[in-house]
Formats: sequence, structure tokens, C-alpha cells
Amino acid sequence: MTPPHDFEHVRMLEEQLLDQAVRVKPEIVAGLLADDFLEFGRSGCVHSKNDVVRSLANEGESSRALTAHDFRFRSLAEDVVQITYRTVRSDGAGEAYSLRSSIWKRTEGRWQMLFHQGTPSGTQHGEPE
Repeated sequence: MTPPHDFEHVRMLEEQLLDQAVRVKPEIVAGLLADDFLEFGRSGCVHSKNDVVRSLANEGESSRALTAHDFRFRSLAEDVVQITYRTVRSDGAGEAYSLRSSIWKRTEGRWQMLFHQGTPSGTQHGEPE
């Protein structure tokens, strides 16, 4: 299965996609997402790679802060891992909590995200309010 040191590398890549300074750079985001990438957004909408690259580029670096915690990893197959975690998005009006799951695959020595899902959560720990 996938060696533990690969989990830390995938976590670093996942965290890059949460970093506003990276999110606004289409060339970096496009390199982290597989061509057949698919996202089920926390809004309930389905997004392609092009949708996500375009949307993140338009966010701007002053967008609300997004922080992640409680990372967990699971090896699904050789060179395929799932990472799950929780996020908090903060702005002056309050906080929005989400549960997140991504599937990453290593192809030709390079990790890329194949799938991502964000699910709204009532609280920081995922319990209903």
C-alpha cells in the first residue's frame, strides 16, 4: 500500500489548495488537479477541474481565511489515498464549518487530486447544532 511518508506529502499538497496565495494562481491549481477531476462542493453543486481553477482564481487573496484540522489518511490502492479533514472558514460575520474528503492518485511519480467533496457541518466537530 501507500507508504506513510506519502501521506505527509499529500497533506502538504492538500494544504496548498487551502492557501489563498496558491488558490489564486491557476497554473499551480491546474497542476494539482487531475484532468478528470470532479468536485461535489459544499454548496451541493458539481464542479469540473476548469470550474474550480476559474472559481479559485476569482476569489482574490483577501478571501475569507480557511483553516484545516483533524487530518486522517486511508490507502485505497497502491498510489491512491483518501484524506479527510475538517475546515473552518472565518470572516467578520462568523464561521462556516465543513467536513472534507479528497482522493489523490500518483501517476508518473506525481500526486494529483482526482476527487473532492465538501459537506457543511453544523459545528467545528461535525455534530448537529
